[in-house]
Amino acid sequence: MKVVLDTNVIVSAFATRGLCADVFEVCLMSHAIVLSEYILSEVKEKLIDKINLPKNTVQEIIDYLREQAQIVNPKNIREPICKDKSDIPIIGTALSGNARFIITGDDDLLILKRYKDVEILTLREFWNRLRHFEYK
Repeated sequence: MKVVLDTNVIVSAFATRGLCADVFEVCLMSHAIVLSEYILSEVKEKLIDKINLPKNTVQEIIDYLREQAQIVNPKNIREPICKDKSDIPIIGTALSGNARFIITGDDDLLILKRYKDVEILTLREFWNRLRHFEYK
């Protein structure tokens, strides 16, 4: 299944061990991750400015993500679908990549719950769904 991992999920996966890292690993191994240059740019900025990783390490992470993910151009969405306009390219990425889920910790996205055929889930919701399918 195709999933978009929002910037906050990716940054947390590389910054700490825990659920973000676990979800990232499962998505790498068993699903198709869909990203865009927009998301990669945000990840790069956050890893440098917020996490204080060295620029060369961050570039290695970005290169790795480009190798592992399907990179798409976000679909242009003109309608005001969420409060934070910077979230629109995340949704556009999911639409362009035919992703089933956006996995995020962003409340402005989560409040939507769904946009067209894309479900917007927290890490925990996605993790619970994976576990549910595993035991069926």
